[in-house]
Amino acid sequence: MSIKGSKKLYVGLIFAVILLGAVIMRSGIVSKNQTNNANQAVAVKAMQVVTRDTPVSSEFVGQVKAKNEVKIMSKVSGNIIAKMVNGGDTVYKGQPLFQIDNKQYQSAIVSARASLNKAQATLNNTQKDVERYQRLASVKGVAQQTVDAYVSQAEEDAATVEVNRAALQQASENEQDTLIVSPVDGRIDVNDVSLGYYVAAGSTTMATVSSIDPVWVQFSMSENEYLKFIRSGNGSLPASFKEQLKLILSDGKEYPLSGHVEQIDRGISDTTGTITMKASFDNPQHFLLPGMFARVVVQETVRQGALLIPQKAVKQVLDNTFVLVVTDDNKAESRQVKLGDKIGDMWLVEEGLSANDRVVVEGIDKAKQGSSLQVTMIEPDALTPAKQ
Repeated sequence: MSIKGSKKLYVGLIFAVILLGAVIMRSGIVSKNQTNNANQAVAVKAMQVVTRDTPVSSEFVGQVKAKNEVKIMSKVSGNIIAKMVNGGDTVYKGQPLFQIDNKQYQSAIVSARASLNKAQATLNNTQKDVERYQRLASVKGVAQQTVDAYVSQAEEDAATVEVNRAALQQASENEQDTLIVSPVDGRIDVNDVSLGYYVAAGSTTMATVSSIDPVWVQFSMSENEYLKFIRSGNGSLPASFKEQLKLILSDGKEYPLSGHVEQIDRGISDTTGTITMKASFDNPQHFLLPGMFARVVVQETVRQGALLIPQKAVKQVLDNTFVLVVTDDNKAESRQVKLGDKIGDMWLVEEGLSANDRVVVEGIDKAKQGSSLQVTMIEPDALTPAKQ
């Protein structure tokens, strides 16, 4: 084929392609496909807004603390010659913990007793002299001044006796204080001193004993939260704080015993803007240990006919909260809502929805405002857990 013939063939092919495109455009095939794609419904799963009477509660992060945490210090100095417990043991009030070498204190008792006996003997002699000179004075045998001098000496000797008696009492108490006992029921820490350690009176911490039944759980709440509870209790904390506090442990399980608020701080903290409270919980099995973290749950009230939606149905955009609602003609409608407390894996809805609304819970990211939806209705039990 000649070059001229080839050019004619290429021109003919180009003309045929242009003619085919014009036919397709006129027939509307492309526009119909585009329209079909535009009108294709998005498959989503939706759920009716749940309506039920719902207990509303507040949660606060708390920490377990010992009601009594006593640092064990000795009133006397000396070396530890015996340990009756091991670190971490449970101890009881009055139980012996340590023995300090008491030999020097026993010697002090002997010395103080001897001084007391000597002073008592001196007093006895002086009292006899007083009696003798009083008889002589009665018959004018001695001057009254002499009698008065012996009376004064007897009083001085009596005072010396009392001083020595007090010294003996002090020596006895010092010897008794060489046996260190627990001041409270509780558990002793593992950082106790070792055998042979020298302790200085009033300054060496030998161990720390923490009471463990009952215990405090300390938590804080904001000023606004405090005002809300005070108003609901007409000027004092409501009954839910008195005997109905619940405790959720770090593993998510509920502690079986309830507690009550026992102490409220004197004011709002300048640094955190919160007020601190201490709730008392019985701990008969010694399950709760100082330092544990837990959530304190306060049940406020039961909201009648509350509206609830799954957490996974909610989208946050900046400071606004939205859900995707299915309209009556199965179209997607983005709606702003106001949420209340979190109830399990659901949100309590304050504003923006009604009991008749359907909200998208799966496929929410695929649908847009005004999109046609292919809706599959599901029950709350069919929901997969929301990712936190």
